Amino acid sequence: MTLNRRNFMLKSAALSGASACAALLPAPLLARIADLTGPVGQAAPAPVLLPDAHQTASRLGLDPRIWNWHRDTSPADPAPANYYEASLAAWPDFGPLAGDRTCDVVIVGGGLLGASTALHMAEAGLDVILVEKDHIGSGASGRNGGQLTPGLARWEAETMLDNLSAEDAQKLWRFASVEAMELLDALSARHGFECDRKHGHITAAVHAGHMGALVQNADARRRLGDRAVRIIGPHELQEYVRSDIYHGAALDSSGGQVHPLALLRGLIHAFTAQGGTVHDGTPVEKIETDSAGTRVVTPGGVLHARKAVVLGVHSATGQFLPGSSTTVPFYTYVAVTPPLPVPAAELLPADLPVYDTQLQIDYYRAVRGNRLLFGGQGTGNSWSSRDVNNYLLERIRTVFPQLESPELEYSWGGISDITLSGVTDCRKSDAAVPVYMAHGWSGHGVAQTVRIGKAISDDLTGRNHDFAMLTRFEHAPIPMGDYLGPVAIPLVKGALSLKSLVNPADMVSF
Repeated sequence: MTLNRRNFMLKSAALSGASACAALLPAPLLARIADLTGPVGQAAPAPVLLPDAHQTASRLGLDPRIWNWHRDTSPADPAPANYYEASLAAWPDFGPLAGDRTCDVVIVGGGLLGASTALHMAEAGLDVILVEKDHIGSGASGRNGGQLTPGLARWEAETMLDNLSAEDAQKLWRFASVEAMELLDALSARHGFECDRKHGHITAAVHAGHMGALVQNADARRRLGDRAVRIIGPHELQEYVRSDIYHGAALDSSGGQVHPLALLRGLIHAFTAQGGTVHDGTPVEKIETDSAGTRVVTPGGVLHARKAVVLGVHSATGQFLPGSSTTVPFYTYVAVTPPLPVPAAELLPADLPVYDTQLQIDYYRAVRGNRLLFGGQGTGNSWSSRDVNNYLLERIRTVFPQLESPELEYSWGGISDITLSGVTDCRKSDAAVPVYMAHGWSGHGVAQTVRIGKAISDDLTGRNHDFAMLTRFEHAPIPMGDYLGPVAIPLVKGALSLKSLVNPADMVSF
């Protein structure tokens, strides 16, 4: 990428932050991160997790609708890194595409879906080029809450049984739960990268009536052959979460948590080690498909795909679709405290991540440096950092009143998208050189994006029909969907809030 003035300042700030913590790192790790500008064609380094986060300027380009906040920066300063970027050693840029190229597969989007698809295709022997308009980790894959939960977007076991045959529901549930989680473990082990993967999670009931819904979902999972979940009462829950606001929980030994940006960088590290090529700073202007093949047009050149194109661009998929989008984007938020004044184990003794059952869910977990990561909300407009910080601090005080004066050091916003049906929209065009796509994750897709990436690769190489299973669901078009969020989301949340007031025992989450 051309080193303009802004990039020079950001690179200098990143290097300064890295040097400030160099004394904490052993020499072998320092050697691995010394080169910050690896050339195209050279394997990217594996992610290096620091002992704790250190304030630094971000090297990742951001969508102008979202932001990063750090307590020690001002609006005049370069944009700060979010917690995930600040807790990893610096990483190289890859440089934009310069000139026309021909390859087997073009991947558009450098998030988890694109990286997983690219890696699995490279492992299958295909020549793959991945392009990303900003930087690896600029989007949702480097900004989410890091929780791993089973299911396909908002479809849980009970929903699958309601909409599919028992056999098909069992296959889909296994795909979106056991197989997705096991794949993460297999990839990190096979390619030798760390991503702070931990197993197990908790769904905590904020109303006594919600326990019935948790039991029903656990029973549905049993019907599908999944015995990983167990229902516990409020007394036993204290062994996992030291909060008095819950009435019990579902304790799930599957799922868990991960450092999402480390996972993403690990996948890109593995992909480039397999000979794959990455170009960041390369926005796609259009995708052309005709009898001559499929071409991906960028400002720096045209990529000619011999076998397939894959779109892994999340809520931006609509700009490449004929007709209306099938999703509505929304904004969600995450914050991280400074090191807590008490051991994090006093709040979360079992070190399991938690999300709850209220309409506007809380989700939280302990992270490195004795910190608490806490996220929530889903809004149609992008909230300011001040409003987000006030909201999340109030939620922390509600859940953990023993933290008398909690503080935040990092916070940031991100964009997700939701379909009307609640299930991810997966498609494959019928062109000779097909275009694959998947979007509509509803904020629940860290592990599933990785699994779907493998399914796309397996479909192209003829290994199985898992991806075809995902394309069977109908998705209603949403005219002007990209612009409806500011109006539609408050209306939907208002209606759901009214429903919760009338019958608070009904478990409805946005």
